[in-house]
Amino acid sequence: MTGTRTGLVGHPVSHSKSPIIHEYWIKHYGLSGTYELIDLPCEELATGIRRLKDEGFHGFNVTVPHKMAVMKLCDEVDMLARIVGAVNTVKIKDGRLYGTNTDVFGFTENLKAHVPDFDFSLGPALVLGAGGAARAVVQGLLMEGVPEIWLSNRTASKAEALIEHSSEPGRIRRLEWNSPYSSEDMSQVHMVINTTSLGMTGKPPLEVSLDGLSQDALVYDIVYAPLMTELLKDSRRRGNRIVTGIGMLLHQARPGFKLWHGVMPEVTDELTEMVGG
Repeated sequence: MTGTRTGLVGHPVSHSKSPIIHEYWIKHYGLSGTYELIDLPCEELATGIRRLKDEGFHGFNVTVPHKMAVMKLCDEVDMLARIVGAVNTVKIKDGRLYGTNTDVFGFTENLKAHVPDFDFSLGPALVLGAGGAARAVVQGLLMEGVPEIWLSNRTASKAEALIEHSSEPGRIRRLEWNSPYSSEDMSQVHMVINTTSLGMTGKPPLEVSLDGLSQDALVYDIVYAPLMTELLKDSRRRGNRIVTGIGMLLHQARPGFKLWHGVMPEVTDELTEMVGG
């Protein structure tokens, strides 16, 4: 097989839109290559990845539930992925696996693309959730200069673990889940980010009050199915600027594509429409 062979490792993966993204870019930039879906149950991860090396793959993306487990299988993991605690992109070179994390880039680039004049330094960010996506979001916020992060998660121990593992735990404080947050606190918040799966199609609703939130605040939901979640609909009705989640999926794919193909691709309106944006 000719060209650059890449793919997505996860379980399940049949629902993924990543092949649409990478195949679009391969064609758009006149490159030769493939992007395949590779469904590997947890017990088959190590043998499956050895097989990818043997078959001449140039690299792969990693999705749930393997983003943490794959770190142990990499020969090298960069500092950002270690801080986030997850690898979602792997380059294979000379039989060695190099792991990184592009979710941080995807989160911040999506926001900047939607709201180019957004100033991260103007106030605290309220982050809902403490899973793998939250770790990437929190690190992105810290790197962009957010003065303080307020982290709220249903399981307090998980939130505490995220704070302890972050690069700057002193800039993060934990709030009780859905306390509700006081109007005084909410009036200070400069942005709200939902990193949970609540509000996603087939999942329970996200029940959070935005009472007291300034109209100058931005609301960002990383859920993209549906694209317009109830959180975003409510926020738009209140007059807040909003950012949908589909762009995070698109932008996180860009650094990996560059690692494998040597070209930093752009997110076009045509591509965004193709993936449902």
